[in-house]
Amino acid sequence: MAGRVTSVDVAARAGVSRSAVSRCFTPGASIAPETRRKVTEAAKALGYRPNAIARSLIAGRSRMIAVVVGYMQNQFYPDLLDRLARELQARGYHLLLFAASPEGDSDALFPQILAYQADGIILASATLSSALADECNAAGIPVVLINRTTDGTGVSSVTADNVNGARAVADFLLAGGHRRFAYVAGTAASSTNQDREAAFRGRLAEAGIGEVLREDGGYSQEGAAEAARRLLTRRDRPDAVFCANDHMAIAFMDAARHALGLRIPQDVSVVGYDDVGPARWPSYALTSVEQPVEAMVDIAASALLDRIEGRETAARIARVPGALVVRSSARRPAAGIMTIDGRDVWTP
Repeated sequence: MAGRVTSVDVAARAGVSRSAVSRCFTPGASIAPETRRKVTEAAKALGYRPNAIARSLIAGRSRMIAVVVGYMQNQFYPDLLDRLARELQARGYHLLLFAASPEGDSDALFPQILAYQADGIILASATLSSALADECNAAGIPVVLINRTTDGTGVSSVTADNVNGARAVADFLLAGGHRRFAYVAGTAASSTNQDREAAFRGRLAEAGIGEVLREDGGYSQEGAAEAARRLLTRRDRPDAVFCANDHMAIAFMDAARHALGLRIPQDVSVVGYDDVGPARWPSYALTSVEQPVEAMVDIAASALLDRIEGRETAARIARVPGALVVRSSARRPAAGIMTIDGRDVWTP
């Protein structure tokens, strides 16, 4: 037929009301199976495509979620985004991606997010000021942080259980007979880094280990490699190193092996955090604390959409436990490792 096909044309061909056509193409809307069949057959025959922009203007919602990511070099975040996009699409929403500054500050992006009329905001590896958190609440825009926390009120957050994860790393390395420890830190302002470092140091202190060497890696490949060179050329070099994430742990291992000629784990044990894909590669076989991405995304999406759709108004704070997966990058303790679902897991 000539001209642009509209929902009125589809309704006439299917013998249903225009509102039935609208419900058929609205995710989650109630519609009888037979009516849905008639509408979809008519739409296909006419070549009809629903206008998402027009529908959002009528409904007062864009059904877009702004997702802000601080940096993508860490494989954890592409994995997170893939899962998040699929989860949001399954619930009738779409992901609108923004890149934050390298420091992870997302405040400057707020005017752009408002311009796109996003229904909600998810911050991954990014933070926002308390003032902006309050502004989002005042504007009625729900915010959820993943892998970060904030001092802002009314902001939901979903993180791994960084405290118990880091304490497990300390226990694992102690049980393996290590006595000289180091920590390769991420960025100082990151709540994730702060929690992991404090818990690791605290557990070692409880065990009588007073000195833990420290180098800044800045969550970067170059920073971690330089940290390896500084730590591993010391006369009192550590025999166990905990890196704040896998991205740095892998770079640390490469520098130890190829630049300094050291053996892993014979000369130094290395443990990371995130359990990203490369950690499972035989060339690294990195011992790492997992971040359970599927569970974290499910909680984050539910927290955000429950607020958008009016089912809940209170912020949620969730900490999701993850296993310490044992591979060959660190010396193994004599006991405390169990095979669970095909993985060796530290379970003291």
